[in-house]
Amino acid sequence: MKFAIRLSVIVLVLATVHVASAQISRTTTKVGTTVAQFLKIGAGARAVAMGGSAAAMDGDVYSIYWNPGSLARLKTPGEASFNHTQWLADINYNYAAAGLTIDGVGTLGLSVTSVTMPEEIVRTEINPEGDGRRWSYSAFAMGLSFARSLTDRFSIGFTTKYVHEGIWNMAASGFAFDIGTIYTTTFNGLKIGASISNFGTKMRLDGQDISFNNFPTGEQGQGPQNIQSLYKTEAYDIPLQFRIGFAMDVLNMDVIRATASVDATHPNDNVEYVNSGMELAYDEMFFARVGYNSMFNENSEQGLTWGVGMYFQVTNLNGIKVDYAFADQGRLTNVQYVSVSVTY
Repeated sequence: MKFAIRLSVIVLVLATVHVASAQISRTTTKVGTTVAQFLKIGAGARAVAMGGSAAAMDGDVYSIYWNPGSLARLKTPGEASFNHTQWLADINYNYAAAGLTIDGVGTLGLSVTSVTMPEEIVRTEINPEGDGRRWSYSAFAMGLSFARSLTDRFSIGFTTKYVHEGIWNMAASGFAFDIGTIYTTTFNGLKIGASISNFGTKMRLDGQDISFNNFPTGEQGQGPQNIQSLYKTEAYDIPLQFRIGFAMDVLNMDVIRATASVDATHPNDNVEYVNSGMELAYDEMFFARVGYNSMFNENSEQGLTWGVGMYFQVTNLNGIKVDYAFADQGRLTNVQYVSVSVTY
C-alpha cells in the first residue's frame, strides 16, 4: 500500500512537469475538434467561485465532476445537491448529484447533467426569415460513481457515464470513464489530487437528415430503381481532460479557515491552463470565495470568479448548503451559478 501511494505521488509530480513543459512548447490549440462541449462546463458554485481549482478539494458531492477520488471524503455520510446555471446564449445548464457512504464498502454516487436551449427558427438562403420549421439542441449525461479511501490519506474513485447529444433530427451517443485520486501529505495537510475525465468512445451523429434516395447510374430516376442511402458522418472524440491540483489550509484558527488551491489542466482540444482560488470560512457556516480561471490561456474569455455560501446545520448530520458563484466571461458578459445541497 505504501508503495502504491508513493508511486501515485511520483506520477502526479511527473505529470505536473509534463503539463508545465507542454504549455511552453505547444503552439496549436485544436479548438473545435471535440463534441459534447457541455461536459466542460464546471459544476457546483463552490468550485466555480474558486476558479475551477477543485481537483484537490474535498468535502462536497461535486467532487464527482472534478475528481471522483474526493467523493470518498464527504463530510457527512450522504449529500444531495442541485446546481442551476443560465449559461451563455440562453442555454440552461443543470447538474444534480448525490452521494452515500456505506460502511465497509465505500461511497456511491449518482450524477445527471442536462443542457437545453429554446427552439430557434430554421433559416435558409431562400427563407432567411424562417421556413416555418424550428430546431433545438439538448444534451445530457448520466454517471455512476464509486470511491473508497484505501488509507486515512489516500483515496481513489471512478465514474462511468452515458453521454447523449442531439440537434434537431440528429443525435449522437457515447460512453465515458473518469478516474481520480487524492492524497493528503504530512506537510501541513497539503492535499494532492489528480483526475482524468471523459476518457471514452467517439461520438457520431445519426438520424433522418443523413438519409436520401440514390440512383446508382448517376442518371435522373425514380421509383424502384432508387436505393435508400446514407451520408457518412465523421466520429469525433469527447473532451478529455487531465487535472492535477494542490490544496492546503493556509490559515486554520478556532473559527476562521482559509484554504488555497491551484489546478493545472491538460485538455485534448485546447492549450494547457491553470486555475487558482481561495476559500475563507467563518465557523464553517459562512464562506467567501475568489478565484481566477484559465490563466496562461491567452485566447480565453474566462477570468475572475467569486462567490459566497452558507451552511445551515440542523443536526449533527443534517443541514442545508446554499452557494452562489459569479464567473466573468469577458466579451461574453458573465455567468452566475446557484447550488443547493442537503446533507444527511
